[in-house]
Amino acid sequence: PEAACVHSCDNETVNGVEFSYTPEVGDVPLVADMSSNFMSRSINVSKHAYIYAGLQKNVGPAGIAIGIIRPDFADGSKELKINPTYCSWKIAADNGSMYNTPACFTWYVMGEYLKYTKKVGGIAYWEDMSAKKSSLIYKAIDGSDGFYNCPVDKAARSRMNIPFTIMGGNEEVEKKFLEGAKKVKLFTLAGHRSVGGCRASIYNGMPME
Repeated sequence: PEAACVHSCDNETVNGVEFSYTPEVGDVPLVADMSSNFMSRSINVSKHAYIYAGLQKNVGPAGIAIGIIRPDFADGSKELKINPTYCSWKIAADNGSMYNTPACFTWYVMGEYLKYTKKVGGIAYWEDMSAKKSSLIYKAIDGSDGFYNCPVDKAARSRMNIPFTIMGGNEEVEKKFLEGAKKVKLFTLAGHRSVGGCRASIYNGMPME
């Protein structure tokens, strides 16, 4: 209860782990990094003091971070005197997020994406698509009689990043799999260099087909 805040990473991309719920932290301010699953499902914003997310996974090109902040965190009362101007939420809020020149093209693309999202049904559309895409892959993995394996507990599996091994981590077979995937235009399926194996990242921009 004496903690200044609790920080959570809503979706961890390397190992493919995702919160399916908002952590209960009592009166301690909850700060969440939602960079890799932002706009893929509905969230209870009121339970958070601050939510931040880079655009580059689900909302547009790299260059801008989205911040959703509770008013009492943006009034300057919790900022140190040595806090740099560029890092001040109060200055950002007082200037409508325009204290400095934003990445204009990135902002434009984000706007087009948000208009498209509204057209197709809002967050509910992306939430449904994320569930369908991830379910197809997990079903194939779980139904392969051990040929494919996902090391993540089913209750914590990510809908955005799906790590898996082939034949118990047989590197020769996995290499052939990656080469074959390229022939059907499926790229960058290699796992993160720190864990190896394979990994399918299926952000909002990845179609069902």
